[in-house]
Amino acid sequence: MKTYDAVVLGGGPGGYVAAIRLSQLGKTVAVVERERLGGTCLHKGCIPSKSLLRSAEVYTNFKHSESFGIVANDFQLDFALVQARKQKIIEQLHSGTQFLMKKNKVDVIIGHGKLTNQQVDSSMSGAVVVESQDADDVVLGYKDLIIATGSRPRSLPGLTIDGQYVMTSDEALEMDNLPRSILIVGGGVIGIEWASMLSDFGVKVTIVEYADRLVPLEDADVSKELRRLLLKRGVQILTGAKLLAETVTVNEESSTVHMQVEHLGTIKELEAERALVSVGRQANIEQIGLEEIGVKVEKGVITVDPCMLTSIPHIYAIGDVNGGLQLAHVASHEGIIAAEHIHGEHEAGQLLHNIPRCIYGRPEIASVGWTEEQAIAQGYEVQTGKISFKALGKALVHGEADGFAKVITDKNTHDILGVHMIGPHVTEHISEASLAQFLQATSLQVGKMIHPHPTLSEIIGEAMLAVDGKAIGM
Repeated sequence: MKTYDAVVLGGGPGGYVAAIRLSQLGKTVAVVERERLGGTCLHKGCIPSKSLLRSAEVYTNFKHSESFGIVANDFQLDFALVQARKQKIIEQLHSGTQFLMKKNKVDVIIGHGKLTNQQVDSSMSGAVVVESQDADDVVLGYKDLIIATGSRPRSLPGLTIDGQYVMTSDEALEMDNLPRSILIVGGGVIGIEWASMLSDFGVKVTIVEYADRLVPLEDADVSKELRRLLLKRGVQILTGAKLLAETVTVNEESSTVHMQVEHLGTIKELEAERALVSVGRQANIEQIGLEEIGVKVEKGVITVDPCMLTSIPHIYAIGDVNGGLQLAHVASHEGIIAAEHIHGEHEAGQLLHNIPRCIYGRPEIASVGWTEEQAIAQGYEVQTGKISFKALGKALVHGEADGFAKVITDKNTHDILGVHMIGPHVTEHISEASLAQFLQATSLQVGKMIHPHPTLSEIIGEAMLAVDGKAIGM
């Protein structure tokens, strides 16, 4: 047995950040990771998908280079090189994460960790048994434990994921070749990013979304604009469409996937070379000993208080396993909250609606705060401002002038209730809106701040001023 002040179960962006903060606070720490440090974000999510999206963006720029006065006739897509670039970035960041563990004197133990009632040293609160294929089991005693085991792609009842013809994002990231056509089941964050990427790579894309609009958790105006721009690019979109999972079949002879969807009261037959299922993610809470210890689980996630503490003293849960927003930056933030609570500090997490959210397709989408519909439902009398990127010189220079920024405020106080953006590089600019909300600034205060010209950041200032009809670009 080895004993530590804290053991972290999971080495993703929540787990390894929590471990580093604990070490900074003078704790002895071990991270248990069953695969590779960095977790889903580094190996199967954020980083690889954004690498592919960047390659798709560059490829699209070449296809439209004549609009910039550059004739590029002799260019081609080499998807093997695209994948090689993706893997190189992953390995570089993985090495960096390993370095951070060594620098902060965090022990990394590779294997499957499971909570146990096994008796340990009286100074310890509990223990984790680490099962390894290559070595004997190791028992780790802890004073405090952080569960950060992440999530995995969700499927649909009756639908078989074979990994070749019918895939989740995990398998799609490892494709050797691009299909000529694909059916994407799910028009949320993951589905939209893949639809945008594959469309830019020249794949014929059809999106099947059960809700009545794409990205249904975003502001309705953003959803409407996204639909318009994807249709303009040739993406086929079926919203309000229910996949009949039992109808999904694979014809290996013709290398096609067939499915039926119920849409507007009729049954539609769909066919493509591949299908991608992107209907959300489910928490990894199985086979880690939660039942043995008695950690409370509801609706498939671990329940926690605002300081990330579970129903059992000294056991915390952060990231995708606790039912909050399934975002890497949320997991990291929660990891720091848990670590500092272990140290004796008691700062609670931010309200979910005040956390910035990003979708990295083309166009990008970024938001923070309430949607207009949500703000009204909360009882606010709202006032909105909206500015198109067509009003910005920098957007025209970039050749990306579609989209807008929308600000939602409390009409009586000018408090910022929400900011929603769709357009070029908006994920790089939502932090200003997030900071404004965090500091409780009003729309007038942000609007009066001098934004440099010409920049895309001007969209924030103009949208804030637009709330009161003071925007110069209106």
